[in-house]
Amino acid sequence: MNQEKIPATVITGFLGAGKTTMIRNLLQNAGGKKIALIINEFGDLGVDGDVLKGCGAENCTEDDIIELTNGCICCTVADDFIPTMTKLLERDARPDHIVIETSGLALPQPLVAAFNWPDIRTHVTVDGVITVVDSAAVAAGRFADDHDAVEAARVEDDSLDHESPIEELFEDQLTCADLIVLNKTDLIDIDGLGRVRAEVASRTSRKPTIIEAKNGDVPAAILLGLGIGTEDDIVNRKSHHELEHEDGTPHDHDEFDSFVVELGPIADPVAFVDALKGVIAEHDVLRLKGFVDVPGKPMRLQVQAVGSRIDTYFDRAWTPGEARATRLVVIGLHEMDETIVRKAIEALA
Repeated sequence: MNQEKIPATVITGFLGAGKTTMIRNLLQNAGGKKIALIINEFGDLGVDGDVLKGCGAENCTEDDIIELTNGCICCTVADDFIPTMTKLLERDARPDHIVIETSGLALPQPLVAAFNWPDIRTHVTVDGVITVVDSAAVAAGRFADDHDAVEAARVEDDSLDHESPIEELFEDQLTCADLIVLNKTDLIDIDGLGRVRAEVASRTSRKPTIIEAKNGDVPAAILLGLGIGTEDDIVNRKSHHELEHEDGTPHDHDEFDSFVVELGPIADPVAFVDALKGVIAEHDVLRLKGFVDVPGKPMRLQVQAVGSRIDTYFDRAWTPGEARATRLVVIGLHEMDETIVRKAIEALA
């Protein structure tokens, strides 16, 4: 057995940044490398795994794709990630490269630290951490909070709580990155791109390489083979949560909630998607993704929403014996009223 360390690439990024699309492109253009893919979903419905299993890449078969759906991977390292890696390394035919897609809510730091566990460190090294950024969202000011104004407000009223868990998560993912991919640059102009670059660079004291991309199209030669060994530098990439909980108190993701809405067939998907935009806007839904059953169509309609921007396309045919249904994962802040949002979506069917 070849005892050379297997390189592993960790791909992180906020909800809807385009991680899955970038990985799908990577798998289809990996130059014959045998890649094992570990996907971590936040929520109960493994949508991204189904998308990637349908990519048809010979170098990454369905058996090479492993889904972890028991919560955020940074919170389940011991229960899920370590056993998964151990089983992967016990295979007779070990992969040439491991790609790990974290949930949009995951902190990459604890995951990278897990590569220092004795049973993992001797066999695998972190080739690099890649953070994917939704350039259009950043250009719209979604993470451009005015820290000076916030601090001034706190001075005026100590009872105000201006902490933004989304902003902290965004910064944590940038802080851990070896390579930052500014995705969806086709949705903004040159001036907007300049603002995004400046904003992203200002969010981390480290200076990782920053590149631009459209539709997650980044050559495999750029994504793989960074050779960083990130696990050896984890002390310089501490997250907000790690800094706040250095006394050993565990962190959680109470700031976010997710649930699954199951519906029947949707006869008019165009009207359905248009109505979804209203529900998302009214109830501050961060992310919505899943599949729609369209009567008379042999293929599933995939739905991917980031804010009010919704992308749809038919991804694959329903398989024989597969129960046709409409299933959507809804992710939002803890304050989101699940009952109201669920009823609003159900009313559209």
